[in-house]
Amino acid sequence: MSKTRILIADDEEGVRESLNLILGEDYELVFAKDGEEALAALGRETFALVLLDIKMPKRDGLELLRWIKGHGLSTPVLMLTAYQSVELAKEAVRLGAVDYLPKPFDRDHLLRTVRGILASQ
Repeated sequence: MSKTRILIADDEEGVRESLNLILGEDYELVFAKDGEEALAALGRETFALVLLDIKMPKRDGLELLRWIKGHGLSTPVLMLTAYQSVELAKEAVRLGAVDYLPKPFDRDHLLRTVRGILASQ
């Protein structure tokens, strides 16, 4: 049985590594280190969930969220944000993200959130 595919876009290598350790056993993960890589992945593949960092080079998470929603993709988007960007994360939810997680994130909270989003699809 194939694993559920998740796109993770974050410019911090440590965050990508942490997410791989937490989610990699249960899900097929595709990583993007900036907004352009994420956009390219979204253009060629389908995902059950997208995790987007708000602050990234080339294209930020809010711009990508607008692109996803503007192109009619029903893929749920979970925003990742540093603590000081909580207002931006709330804006992302208004734009259509299902939720946001502040960094650094708690492993169990992340797993519960991801599982909950995927179960509701």
